[in-house]
Amino acid sequence: MNLKIQIAQFNFLVGDIEGNTKSIIDAAQAVIGKADAIVFPELAITGYPPEDLLLRSHFIHRVEAAVASILTRVQGIHLVIGYPRRRDGRLYNVAGVLHNGEVIAEYEKHRLPNYSVFDEKRYFSPGREAVTFNLKDTRIGLTVCEDIWEVEPAAMSRAAGAELLLNINASPFHMGKAPEREELVQVRARENNIPIIYTNLVGGQDELVFDGGSFVVDAGGQLIERLPFFTELSTCVDLNLDGGRPAASQTIAPLMAEEERIYQALVTGVRDYVLKNGFNGAIIGLSGGVDSALTLALASDALGPEQVEVVMMPSRYTADMSNQDAVAEAESLGVEYRTISIEPAFNAFLDMLADEFAGKPVDVTEENIQARCRGIILMAISNKKGRILLTTGNKSEMSVGYATLYGDMAGGFAPIKDVPKTLVYRLCHYRNSLSPVIPQRVLERPPSAELAPDQKDIDSLPDYATLDEILERYVESDQGLSDIVAAGFDQATVERVIGMVDRNEYKRRQAPPGIKITRRAYGRDRRYPLTWVK
Repeated sequence: MNLKIQIAQFNFLVGDIEGNTKSIIDAAQAVIGKADAIVFPELAITGYPPEDLLLRSHFIHRVEAAVASILTRVQGIHLVIGYPRRRDGRLYNVAGVLHNGEVIAEYEKHRLPNYSVFDEKRYFSPGREAVTFNLKDTRIGLTVCEDIWEVEPAAMSRAAGAELLLNINASPFHMGKAPEREELVQVRARENNIPIIYTNLVGGQDELVFDGGSFVVDAGGQLIERLPFFTELSTCVDLNLDGGRPAASQTIAPLMAEEERIYQALVTGVRDYVLKNGFNGAIIGLSGGVDSALTLALASDALGPEQVEVVMMPSRYTADMSNQDAVAEAESLGVEYRTISIEPAFNAFLDMLADEFAGKPVDVTEENIQARCRGIILMAISNKKGRILLTTGNKSEMSVGYATLYGDMAGGFAPIKDVPKTLVYRLCHYRNSLSPVIPQRVLERPPSAELAPDQKDIDSLPDYATLDEILERYVESDQGLSDIVAAGFDQATVERVIGMVDRNEYKRRQAPPGIKITRRAYGRDRRYPLTWVK
């Protein structure tokens, strides 16, 4: 039996029920007569994750109206669509099958993830039953996202007679996840001797990025189709279910190297956050350092250089090479740039505070004033021009509090908030491999905040290679002091780093949202109290 299944790897906007529904209808109508069925991602009608929108009864009524509209307007093809369904006073995350004016099947998601960024048990009740439907005399089984990560849901579907399994997903990106989920689905296929179509969401939603990469494996677990990553598209896979082998040669998009996947995730996250929230571009404070250079490259690639502008804000401590490198970065990417010195503002604040500071030594206070002068300037331009301010702090800095509240932390979105410093350098080298936009000197000179004479990051922090490994163990793997020291790290250094991480939770709570790219980002991934015995 040959089946033509259209995979709709789409970018849906949370809450845009009418717009999402129109995209579903248009896509289905375009392939009537060309495909037997079209499969959309998890919660396609609402976008994912809809979070507490699901608690609003009017929101669920709009979903019901959307399903009714699809039933009326699309005939002659089976649609498999994700949406929330209220039944008997409970809400379920379902994969519905719509055909010729009827909902012929609804599968209720069994496994509700309630870890990391997921809170599905807050909203949904779990399903219990396997659900199949007929398509050209073939029994098709359904599962939703997390179901495929455990043995039982797929096995239940196979036991119910399924000859092909459809798994609809909203699976967010983190490093290493794409090959991990492919290997997992291949195992499920072999366990049940059943081909599986894995359809994933694509696009950015707040701090999450969905990377697409939808794929198909045959009954033996062989990969026979992979859609491109970070690309919205609809494509048809031709399946011969006699043994689950492909009927014809299929297209397998490349898996992408790790730096490329991460870079594209960041670009996607920036683009969709800025555009979906209605900003007409972005503004960045460009220092001539590596972090702002990477942020600028990401913004330019995401939005186009004409939608990005940068401001250089030198002080008495800014090195000439920093100004020169910042100009070179802006010119290489073709973005608008200008220079506004913070010296007049800095001097004004020092004069205003002279009596308060009398008799007290110069310390971090004066450094923070400089950062806050820059924050005021950038936020003023952002407000006036309707362009979002992108902050440039990385995960290493955010971890240990090497950032200024209401200064360099001021802004609307933090693209590299979850990117460790050592990875920042790797991503810069990757971007330069496409075209040289970050001067080599920026990648070679010691990092500095340039808020004091001859200041270097290494004066306040361990070297970044050591710092990042300690942070990965403490933040992402939850290792304690003794475990990290046992791995070969100096105890005093580990104690110092852990102390900085714990003390600076209050800063991270006030930071703008940023893109998750590691297994455990700050925020909903890692939830620590502000006040506790440390």
